[in-house]
Amino acid sequence: MQKLITKTLVSTAGMEALLLRGPIGLILAAHGGQKLFGWFGGYGLEGTGQWMASAGLNPGYVMALLAGSAEFFGGVGLMAGLLTRPAALVNAITMLVALFWVHWGNGFFLDSHGIEYALALLSATAALVLMGGGRYSLDFYLINNTLWGGIQNE
Repeated sequence: MQKLITKTLVSTAGMEALLLRGPIGLILAAHGGQKLFGWFGGYGLEGTGQWMASAGLNPGYVMALLAGSAEFFGGVGLMAGLLTRPAALVNAITMLVALFWVHWGNGFFLDSHGIEYALALLSATAALVLMGGGRYSLDFYLINNTLWGGIQNE
């Protein structure tokens, strides 16, 4: 178990991980807040669930809860660099569903609700799955300052 935790948390990335995690996490958390809580002009779980059901993602309420939770809690995790790889993986899967289920038939560009935005978020989250949280993350702090402390040395 310790080996799995170590592989999940250890990352040799530097500032580049922070520069990617921060804005991507913020974007995802904001979108999740729209889905879950109706923040920032969103429709909340009920409205998002109805829309997801109309798009064929059933049961809509559950799908809205899953997507919103992945985006909101995963986005917060990415901003903090906490469980970066799992948070990024859950969001990469969410973006795959959005890309193929919702946006695929609308062309490429954002103005027609095409795949452009979902593809950018998928690419960023996939990079974070591979990269990890990096030196400036809670993952780095945890791996160096808990019972697994000192596993990753400079």
